[in-house]
Amino acid sequence: MKKIAIVLAIAAVAAAGCADMNTGSTGQGTGMSDTTKNTLIGAGIGAVAGGLIGGDAKGAAIGGVVGAAGGYGWSKYMENKKAEMQRATMGSGVAVVQTPDNQLKLEVPSDISFASGRANLNPRLRPILDQFANGLGNQPNTEVRIIGHTDNTGSDALNDRLSLDRAQSVKNYIVARGVRADTVQVAGRGEREPVADNATEAGRAKNRRVEIFLGERANVSQR
Repeated sequence: MKKIAIVLAIAAVAAAGCADMNTGSTGQGTGMSDTTKNTLIGAGIGAVAGGLIGGDAKGAAIGGVVGAAGGYGWSKYMENKKAEMQRATMGSGVAVVQTPDNQLKLEVPSDISFASGRANLNPRLRPILDQFANGLGNQPNTEVRIIGHTDNTGSDALNDRLSLDRAQSVKNYIVARGVRADTVQVAGRGEREPVADNATEAGRAKNRRVEIFLGERANVSQR
């Protein structure tokens, strides 16, 4: 019980730090960057995981270090790529964010990605993918993951295949523009990870999406 209490105490400290990231003691903003906040969040998650796995405070401490590292770095290149993609997607409905583990994520909605039931790229998506692929083939230790999703219309087998085909279409496009094929992974999640209610057409449209992740391993020198 004492060991569990120590683990929970570490997690509580991390959570408190995360909750107070945007305000100082006087309520003013601290100016803490997304990367710093994400590192603290990773440390908290890692501490809990490490404590539960190791069963003691030592495990929690090790987990905190691993969680803070996160496996991915956020270099000047990644920051510049984020800014480039935000400009390229402005007004398109594509969300461009830095994830808690320091990946660049593009969430592409259905209205500019694929027609219902199809895996052919929408012409509106191509300029965005052009910008994403630009120069990426020359970057060391970068990894791309592309994940396709569908709504709940149709069978599981059909949706699994369709979501994977959509992810593969995105991969084929960026590989043709210089991204190394061996650095790109694809997956299809079918209807299993909805972000909205499938009971409405608006909800189903939100669920028909593609997510593109770009990560740079932390041992890459800062640019």
